[in-house]
Amino acid sequence: MPSAVMKILLALIFFLSLSRNSEGQFADWCIADEQTPDDELQRALGWACSNGAECSKIQENQACHIPNTVKDHASYAFNSYYQKFKHKEGSCYFNSAAILTAENPSKQTNILVHM
Repeated sequence: MPSAVMKILLALIFFLSLSRNSEGQFADWCIADEQTPDDELQRALGWACSNGAECSKIQENQACHIPNTVKDHASYAFNSYYQKFKHKEGSCYFNSAAILTAENPSKQTNILVHM
């Protein structure tokens, strides 16, 4: 097979393998950066919950409280905030405590972080 055709096929496979959401846009999730210390994550988590993130589900005895770690709760809150405000110039920055990912984090943990 000629190399140009092979390159086109590989490019098509790559683009088809990317996650897409129901609106046809590429899916993205905002999660806690694993390199961020817990105290910084806790401050960013508090900010997110105070500024529009849906945080009731990560409270004790609620559906997304387990796993009960700062990283998992921060990921949930960061993603909640980001999904709610990303089309209104909201970001996934949280003072460098968060990162964007194309991988659905709910497949890697026990919590659902995509709203």
